[in-house]
Amino acid sequence: MKSIRTFLAIAIASAAVTSFAITPEQEKAFVENYKKAFEAKDEKALAAFLYTKGAEVGTIGFFSMMQLADAGKPVTSIELVTPTKEEAARYNKAMPMPDGGMCKMPVKPVRKLVIVIEEKSGDSTSKSTHSNPVAEVDGKLVIPVPVPAK
Repeated sequence: MKSIRTFLAIAIASAAVTSFAITPEQEKAFVENYKKAFEAKDEKALAAFLYTKGAEVGTIGFFSMMQLADAGKPVTSIELVTPTKEEAARYNKAMPMPDGGMCKMPVKPVRKLVIVIEEKSGDSTSKSTHSNPVAEVDGKLVIPVPVPAK
């Protein structure tokens, strides 16, 4: 009986870990398409990456604006990485918004998109790193926009 319980516990844990069904080719296409839209400062294409179901209009506007903050600049590097345990835990907790309300992710992020931009001006170099949680919804990678926490 104990071995059956152990087997079920392992099977359930494995199912949770392996539920990410996106292929490496889909991940590569997501990264390439995002980079192309980002460097072109294509507002419409960047907005298409956002998963906005249940999000408030102001929150969608804020996240759209944040996407465009450094858009149009050449990307030094861009990659999808697995979030750390701490990041994953933070993604799955309610968090405060600038307006004082609380929000949460509408879907569980399974990756993180990390974008690095380096700019040179004369003798100085500035480097900025941006990251966005990435989730899988209906077989597609998306950047979830937080929804009100209830």
